[in-house]
Amino acid sequence: MSDLDFSGKTVLVVGGSSGIGNGIAQAFRARGADVHVWGTRASAENYAGEEGSDLAWLTYQQVDVSDTEAVAKASAPDRLDVLVLAQGTVLYRRGEFEMEGFRKVVAVNLDSLMACALRFHDLLKASGGSLITISSTAAYHATRGNPAYNASKAGAVALTRTLGQAWAADGIRVNGVAPGLVATKLTRVTTDNPERLEGALRGIPLGRLGTPEDMAGAVLFLASPLAAYIVGQTITVDGGLLL
Repeated sequence: MSDLDFSGKTVLVVGGSSGIGNGIAQAFRARGADVHVWGTRASAENYAGEEGSDLAWLTYQQVDVSDTEAVAKASAPDRLDVLVLAQGTVLYRRGEFEMEGFRKVVAVNLDSLMACALRFHDLLKASGGSLITISSTAAYHATRGNPAYNASKAGAVALTRTLGQAWAADGIRVNGVAPGLVATKLTRVTTDNPERLEGALRGIPLGRLGTPEDMAGAVLFLASPLAAYIVGQTITVDGGLLL
């Protein structure tokens, strides 16, 4: 059996309805896992036909992760082997320079990580499972116009380290992935602007955008026995952008 075979394993991808999260969910499904997805819309049908969203053969549930009570009350599978926290949001047009906008972004990008981690701690402990956060290379440099996004992603990296240390004794490995520039609905302000895109690509040694599949590869590795001795680390997957 391959170390990347997840047959018989149960995976929950929070934010798995589109973009990077959906790519991760599909990667686990393709390798035999029973995959559950949390998203913001009322039903899986609400994503039908949307680019980057494929919920076929996945178990979908609507959960507002910015609401800690909603997270606590959401239904859960009987067991959980892998929890991927891929939820995220961003506000443009200086919306994050207003406290309401700042709090909204931090609630989704950071506060909800802890809420979800606490919600599923016991299930992950029972299975000796893995928790994987999805942050961003924005954690490591300033992001013009987006203080909340920047701070929350840096917080996610720090939280990953601390939970990794705290929960290793429970048999839970906590790690993370920091994506570079990936073409999703959150990055369209750049990817849909030819001049911005050209400038961004010049800064990526591999000369291309990342894909959800690129991110999924790192997540599969971290969730597998191949990463059995890795704890509290966030792997940068950016085509060399930060170099």
